[in-house]
Amino acid sequence: MFKLNKQASYGWMFKLSEWAHFSSYDVSLNSGSSASHILVFDRKTKRLVEELIDKKIVLSMRAIYQSKIGLGLMDKGAKEILQSISEKQGREMNTIESARDIPKFVEFFKDQINLAEIKYPLEHFKTFNEFFIRELKPGARPIASVEHDDVATCAADCRLMAFKSVEDSLRFWIKGRKFSIQGLLGNEIYSSAFADGTLVIFRLAPQDYHRFHSPVSGTIDKFVKIPGCLYTVNPIAVNSKYCNVFTQNKREVSIISTAHFGKVAFVAIGATMVGSITFSKKAGDHVKKGDELGYFSFGGSTVICVFEKDVIKIDEDLLANSARSLETLVTVGMSLGVATKKQTKVGMPNMDNGVVEE
Repeated sequence: MFKLNKQASYGWMFKLSEWAHFSSYDVSLNSGSSASHILVFDRKTKRLVEELIDKKIVLSMRAIYQSKIGLGLMDKGAKEILQSISEKQGREMNTIESARDIPKFVEFFKDQINLAEIKYPLEHFKTFNEFFIRELKPGARPIASVEHDDVATCAADCRLMAFKSVEDSLRFWIKGRKFSIQGLLGNEIYSSAFADGTLVIFRLAPQDYHRFHSPVSGTIDKFVKIPGCLYTVNPIAVNSKYCNVFTQNKREVSIISTAHFGKVAFVAIGATMVGSITFSKKAGDHVKKGDELGYFSFGGSTVICVFEKDVIKIDEDLLANSARSLETLVTVGMSLGVATKKQTKVGMPNMDNGVVEE
């Protein structure tokens, strides 16, 4: 990622980031007339950074996902082509030959992949997918307030958006006209308790550590697989009124029953080039916050957590950035929020994670 000038005007950068997310684009627009970058706020450094992604890919995604014509192509067979390409790419990433791409990938993302924290040396990985689902060394991701189960933590290394209510998420981020919590969770999982609950979106990019972890302590009630498409989970698609990524994509939904947050829905969503969602836990297992729940194979993808209404107070910096339509770059184990029923009885986590001010 490219770090922006430390003295840059944050107010100006916010206007730029909002324009990049919410401009209207036509299929015919070229790279000279539309934005080709995505800005995120790094919680550790408290600085805006530009997500490293090829400009041509960004512009292609805008053409497909932010226009009626592009999505019309999806309805006329392109979805099946995308599925086929994803499956083919997945098979190739499991071949011995794919291992030769590991050094190139690491070099391309050299400022974003910390080799020192990976559990095994690069020579250990026999395929690209083995590297992609790499484990980290013990202690590489400290868990915030580890002794306090009424403090929830971040589920993935990702770009995070958090909203007090579904209504807020629709106003600031999710533009698909058919999005609903019931559509996201499916009829077997959905209950009215989630209807206007708190929504947290963890978006993973290809360069990220791709194992996801439990944000809370509790017992896993069930898993439900929901078939679907493999659209990209990039903000370009999520912010499109023509696409309903979170309710159309392939996903697997689990419910975690907790002492402090009630029932928490944990949704792992497949994306372009990510046909495989693998859970390492089973129904009935007890998990501590920070425990690994599973991983995504090659590509970028998303986890969404839905909390019941008014059971969690999300950290203020995360809410403030999200209200500005700005994703926050976080890592597994960082503080996410505190259970509302226990707020006055436990030590509060360190909230000094950085809110950008205009």
